[in-house]
Amino acid sequence: MTPTPLTRLTGLLMVLITCLVIVQEWHLSGPLDWLVVPAVTLLVGLLTLQVAPGRRLFVVTAVLLGLALAWRVEDWQTVLLKAFHSAAFIAAFFAALATLRSAAQQARSIRAAGNFLALQPPGRRYLALTLGGQAFALLLNYGAIALLGSLATAAAQDEPDAEIRAHRTRRMLLAIQRGFVASLPWSPMSFSVAITTSLIPGTSWGSVVLPALGTSALITLAGWALDTLFKPKLSQPLTPRAAPEGSWALMTPLLVLLGLLVVSVLILQSLTGLRIIAIVLLVVPLMAAVWVLLQRREGNAPLRTRAAEFVFHELPSYRGEVTLLMMAGFIGTVGAPLLAPLVKASGFHPEDLPPALVMVSFVWIIPLLGQLGMNPILAVTLIAPLVPHADQLGVAPEAVVVSITAGWALGGISSPFTATTLLTGSFGNVSARHVGLRWNGGYMLCMLLLLSAWVLVLGYLLL
Repeated sequence: MTPTPLTRLTGLLMVLITCLVIVQEWHLSGPLDWLVVPAVTLLVGLLTLQVAPGRRLFVVTAVLLGLALAWRVEDWQTVLLKAFHSAAFIAAFFAALATLRSAAQQARSIRAAGNFLALQPPGRRYLALTLGGQAFALLLNYGAIALLGSLATAAAQDEPDAEIRAHRTRRMLLAIQRGFVASLPWSPMSFSVAITTSLIPGTSWGSVVLPALGTSALITLAGWALDTLFKPKLSQPLTPRAAPEGSWALMTPLLVLLGLLVVSVLILQSLTGLRIIAIVLLVVPLMAAVWVLLQRREGNAPLRTRAAEFVFHELPSYRGEVTLLMMAGFIGTVGAPLLAPLVKASGFHPEDLPPALVMVSFVWIIPLLGQLGMNPILAVTLIAPLVPHADQLGVAPEAVVVSITAGWALGGISSPFTATTLLTGSFGNVSARHVGLRWNGGYMLCMLLLLSAWVLVLGYLLL
């Protein structure tokens, strides 16, 4: 379908904002800073014309809060500018990650690797899909659930017994979903790490990655243990399945690509001293472009054609997600200074709470707000500025980041309003709320307790 002038301009504005943010992150902006506000304003205006009424409500809320900020807060210009930059960063980060997703979705080797994981026998299928889901999440973001979910459901359709097919589909989809959310606490390409480390002073991806991997390990191993212990009881004996075609060597291209990505990011970070997010914003689109060039040998379209398709078709197709994420960052940034006086006036003083309670509260509050429809970006940007500094709590700032990202991950498992549960439910032919509360109910309770204990242990270990 031929792109309209509206979609063309939307795609071009997202590319422009991405370039502006990259230039800023690399400390090269100078006179270009003034372009961010009009570019974001125009992009949001164009997106508002193209999205559903529910998304437009977020834009209206952002405008009203901006007016309230100018009325109630003395230093409103600084906060408003910060909100525009937050929205710009989110749009740029989304667009940069989307380039790698676009390249990966066209690669035969990636699809072959995903198909191999989906066809694993029951004894090792859960771990294969969960660990593989984390690896795919680095390349595809939410596209990992879409790709692996479609392959898993296709594999399950080969089972003639309806009862076995339903159980197999549910278990595979849950393994994929939990694998994706297990990447959120530690991946340098996740919004949870990018936003939380920018909100908590003195933290970076390098300083939180090791304890965050502990969070990921708990999410992965607890899911595997529950899947193994509570296997469904079948009315008919299970028919043995043939071994999947191919070998684990099919995973080599995926692992090589991930290795190149991680190594290049770490080397550039050590050479430049910039934060990891700045490196990712530049390296990921460049890697995607090189990958598209290499795919010409598979008969795919040339780089110029693929780039035009990406800018004028793919980027505008994410209009709903981009609007929601940008407005969540904007509303959270603007809303925090408006909320702070109300909290103080209520007599509630977070700094007087026991540090252990503050640490654990993130693990519970973010998923709870997710049940009410609050996006994790909005929840974190709204609440994090109200939290006492790590020094006041007597803990390392990395422990605070791990606590927030743990809650963010659990929100991705349970909230019926997140892309993870919506996608999982669509593949399983159930509602997102069914996925969050029925399929994941017992698992969520287990993880709330485990991760609460984990953040308390970290608070002690990282002193």
